[in-house]
Amino acid sequence: MGAGAELRLVASRSRPAPQQTSAPNRELRNWVRTQGTNVERHLDALRPFGWEEFGDPATGPSRAHLVAVNDTMNTLRKSLRSATRDARRAAEAAFAHPTPERLQDVLRTKTRAQRWVKETERIWDFYLELFNQRQSRFAPWLVAADRIALDCYQYAYLGIGRWRSIPTPPPFCYLEPSHGPATSRRGIPLRRISNRVNPFPLIQLPFHRLVNPWTLGAVLHEVSHNLQNDLGLARAIPLQVAARLTEAGVPKAVVSIWVRWNRETFADMSALLLGGPQIVGSLFDVIGRTPAKSMRFSRHAVHPVPYLRGKLSTELLRRMGFPRRAEAYERAWHALYPRPKLIDAPPALLATANRAIPAVVDAMCFTSFPSLGNRSLAKVERFEPKEQRMIEEAAGRLADGVSPGVVPERFLIGAVRYALEQRMAPPQRLVRFFMEELGRRAR
Repeated sequence: MGAGAELRLVASRSRPAPQQTSAPNRELRNWVRTQGTNVERHLDALRPFGWEEFGDPATGPSRAHLVAVNDTMNTLRKSLRSATRDARRAAEAAFAHPTPERLQDVLRTKTRAQRWVKETERIWDFYLELFNQRQSRFAPWLVAADRIALDCYQYAYLGIGRWRSIPTPPPFCYLEPSHGPATSRRGIPLRRISNRVNPFPLIQLPFHRLVNPWTLGAVLHEVSHNLQNDLGLARAIPLQVAARLTEAGVPKAVVSIWVRWNRETFADMSALLLGGPQIVGSLFDVIGRTPAKSMRFSRHAVHPVPYLRGKLSTELLRRMGFPRRAEAYERAWHALYPRPKLIDAPPALLATANRAIPAVVDAMCFTSFPSLGNRSLAKVERFEPKEQRMIEEAAGRLADGVSPGVVPERFLIGAVRYALEQRMAPPQRLVRFFMEELGRRAR
């Protein structure tokens, strides 16, 4: 063997044998580094929403809605950003020296970051879905409902007797086909967004209400839930109801039932004051069911027995100065339910209804409250016969396909319903001009 060959043999023997774990170590180190990349990309993807990414700004979410959601997201992104930095540092350290301790640190920081990703993504997805509806064919319908809700707020805040800070953003309407109308109030934690605080009122509307705008008294009802809170009446109303019913000699057990019903009753009363007599018909659309449903009492329900809801509305309509219309609705209600008998209810509930209903209406609508500038709700949300004349005139114009003029948006619900009831035009024509008018006002 030559000298060169001997040297190569010695050198080959002096080098350590290749480690069998070198390839797995490489894969492990690459995987570790990828974990940092993954969470960083998650953070970047859950970026703030932009102004022009949801179609036409005239029908999309307003800047105020976007700012409110982005501010909510930023509180989560701070925690996610911190978790992402920790995961990246752990990944780089383990990539350089994959010791057991550093690998466990990668798993720990990665798990924490992923938990914040899921929390943030849940909220981001929720609002993304709502905002994306404004790029669909339903956008004109939703913006029409937005306009009505905004008008209710503007009118109520102009009617109070003293300055009160203006809430923002305004209500935002969205489509939920598989559920009935509902609202999520401002400042209330929502399970759908991991019990984070909802930054503005959300009004959920089913498809069948949007295609029949004469049933959109639901918008006024859901807006009124939010007004009860924003106008500082959430505690004052139930206290006043309890006091009036006690004065009227209503049994304590029945008083507690009416107090439990206060929020839904207030929403019915406020909706009628905001929209006028046709809102009673819109309510009857919802509560006019079989006697087995409309007469049934539930000890845990927050809505009054439907039969009593109808009587509450006709009582308020009479007090508003519409005795003939109230009587006509009462006759219709009694024709549907000629032998009223509440099911599963305490006997005293129906027996004292004739005393309780006027007392509840008076407590809610004709009592002055400090938060309203010492005005009553009926004065803040004033509706008189002259307003009904506006609605009827607007109905004729809608039927003719011309602009109804300067009539407030909330009155267009009553106008389209009046036009339908009087058969002024085919339903589809009325729907088209109703949506066109509200869509035009949004631009």
